[in-house]
Amino acid sequence: MTDLTTLLEVGGPVAALGGGAAYTRAKYPAVYWSAIGGPISTARLLSSYASVMEACGLTVAPSRLRVLAVKATTRREVRPVPPRRGIIRPTLTGLRIRLRLAPGQEPADVAASAERLRHAWGVHAVYVTTVKPGVVELRLVGYDVLRRVRMPRKTDAGFLKVPVALRQDATPFVRDYRTVPHQLTLGATLSGKSMYLRHLITGLAPQAVALVGIDCKRGVELAPFAARLSALATDPDEAAELLPVLVKEMEDRYDLIKARQGIAPDTPDEEITSDIWGLPENVRPTPVVLFVDEVAELFLTATRKDEERRDEMVTQLIRLAQLGRAAGIYLEVCGQRFGAELGKGATMLRAQLTGRVCHRVNDEASAKMALGDIAPEAVSAACAIAPELPGLAVAGDTSGGWSRIRTPYLSLGDAAEICRESAHLVPDLPALKPFRPDVPVRLVETPDPAVLPHPATD
Repeated sequence: MTDLTTLLEVGGPVAALGGGAAYTRAKYPAVYWSAIGGPISTARLLSSYASVMEACGLTVAPSRLRVLAVKATTRREVRPVPPRRGIIRPTLTGLRIRLRLAPGQEPADVAASAERLRHAWGVHAVYVTTVKPGVVELRLVGYDVLRRVRMPRKTDAGFLKVPVALRQDATPFVRDYRTVPHQLTLGATLSGKSMYLRHLITGLAPQAVALVGIDCKRGVELAPFAARLSALATDPDEAAELLPVLVKEMEDRYDLIKARQGIAPDTPDEEITSDIWGLPENVRPTPVVLFVDEVAELFLTATRKDEERRDEMVTQLIRLAQLGRAAGIYLEVCGQRFGAELGKGATMLRAQLTGRVCHRVNDEASAKMALGDIAPEAVSAACAIAPELPGLAVAGDTSGGWSRIRTPYLSLGDAAEICRESAHLVPDLPALKPFRPDVPVRLVETPDPAVLPHPATD
């Protein structure tokens, strides 16, 4: 009886501790990783590194000098040599470690064993990146960072760079318009496409950039950001008037660039440019980012007159996509579906959109529209996105690389407030003034004097 009582007294706190750890792991994975998961995984890595590398086939035969040294100093068995390991650097989401590969090894060998390393060291995922020739970095992620998104404190933000989402390897997904000038974003209803668009607009709002919107859903998506928009079209008729103005603005900027190229022969080479970024800052035009929401609405026609208008708008969009980068005009095209069935010019326009982001879609054909021509293996990943995970998407570009990302939550009210606070940064572009949206005046409720508290008097 005494032994049973002692066992119960000891087992109670142990069970409570285990239950608390399980609860923390489920509800607060970052805290669990920092307190428990990280130290355990580090101990596993240090104690089993050589044996795990040998089991994964990542070892090489030792050199003759090493064999002679081992035999001369000890009687141990000469074992294969694993890649030389660097210092383990813990992070808030996992571990980072660099490996120097042995002669004859390549990063693809390590990447092929990433799943084995994940199970051996008890982490959520292992990602391999090349640092320099012969050196790779293993990024060990301790838990599913996309389940509850928390953006890193330090991100590679800058001019025309917006950290808009979190990658599956716990690094920020940065939308860089200088590197990827145009992008296509697809997603079904309630897939998180609008949340992605909010982060882009609020990230660009504090910058010296002109934001232009085409929202053929009567402006329900982009109208809340009207305070920061330089122009807004809310139906196809207004879009048909706005797009030629943007094309004319692009042509004027090319005339400015050509005028700069026709300078005196003794001008230094660094002052000769082929885009606006080589122009002096005092004459450089303001960059323009065009957001097109529900692009399919621009392609739909009902009459022959609508077909003529559609053909003109599609031609202008294609011209902006082909020539806009050098003029500092960038496209962000969004929709639920986008493919050849929309009509003439759709495939040509899609080919000019370098970046691709595909949220949850309703059919496999939609995923193939976004990713099939750049990363066919990413199509199945996009089709596997569950409806319970809004904001989860697959991002890729024409280089063939892709990754899963998820956008953190941002309320519409907070996004609109950021745009209102940045309203004074709307650049002065005379050509876009006729399309400047009306910003409703915020009414400030004044209290009724009859119900104000009166000060106590004698």
